[in-house]
Amino acid sequence: MVTSSTGFASACDADYAVASCYRSIDRDEGMEIQRGFFGEVPSLPSKYFYDRVGSELFDAICELDEYYPTRTEASIMRESVDEMVESIGPAGRLIEYGSGSSLKTRLLLEHMHADVTYVPVDISGDYLNQVAENLRRDFPQRRISPIAADFTRPFRLPSSTASQARDVVYFPGSTIGNFKPAFAATLLSQMRNQVGTGGGLLIGFDLQKDPAVLEAAYDDRRGITALFNLNLLRHLNRVAGGDFDLEAYRHIALYNDQEHRIEMHLESCREQTVSLVGRTRTLAKSERILTELSHKYTVDGFTEMAAASGWKREQVWTDANEYFAVGMFRA
Repeated sequence: MVTSSTGFASACDADYAVASCYRSIDRDEGMEIQRGFFGEVPSLPSKYFYDRVGSELFDAICELDEYYPTRTEASIMRESVDEMVESIGPAGRLIEYGSGSSLKTRLLLEHMHADVTYVPVDISGDYLNQVAENLRRDFPQRRISPIAADFTRPFRLPSSTASQARDVVYFPGSTIGNFKPAFAATLLSQMRNQVGTGGGLLIGFDLQKDPAVLEAAYDDRRGITALFNLNLLRHLNRVAGGDFDLEAYRHIALYNDQEHRIEMHLESCREQTVSLVGRTRTLAKSERILTELSHKYTVDGFTEMAAASGWKREQVWTDANEYFAVGMFRA
């Protein structure tokens, strides 16, 4: 069945007009899109899920019954937050990559010392600023320093007043799994270089499990994940000169057992020619565009990948079903 986007389009147009929630891409981003979409197997960078509407759709996904990662990670955080804060120690800055709504971070902020500066980093600038304002209201004594940036590239941190305290990266939600292993290792190395020797990394990662559980989590009955996937095309139409017809694609989610990952695709419902970043490509009927990967790990396998990027595992917390893990690593 083809997922319809008509209602989604009418609901979102006014939000876009009012919020100005898109931005223009730069030359490097245009080249990145070209390499993916015009390659042998078409793909699109998953970071373009996250304009304001995409961020709000993802928040809705996190509330779905099928989507276990958010509630499972949150339960781990609630049960072990005191141990996590103790493991983090006297941090100067807590730097969250891909902060989104910062909901899980609130639990850490409630328990950490008031002098810790919170640095949320997110590609969706409007949404980020809205979240930061809410945090300043709820945590008036804490310094909140948002950075609108693509965290897959190096970015400059705000100055810290706590010269003797270490920096800690917080990377929840198993977002690390959205990258192929080689790039995930590169990103872990970037984090390692950013915090320096003695710095910390508190990171969530999804564990291998029954494929039926995984596929349901990425293809919910209500179709919210399908709308989230289609929003990537809408976003690229606005920022990258695309002319995708959202009615002409359907959402696909499947588990690749060999690579231990969920793959999300958008399947073309007919033969069509698409323009994007100044070039055109013809898609055959049933040809798929890869939009997201979500790798699933074992604790030992993830520890090995982190060690190769300069991180030493200190502690790992999991749930009773061993669906998800949160790990503390030291540089």
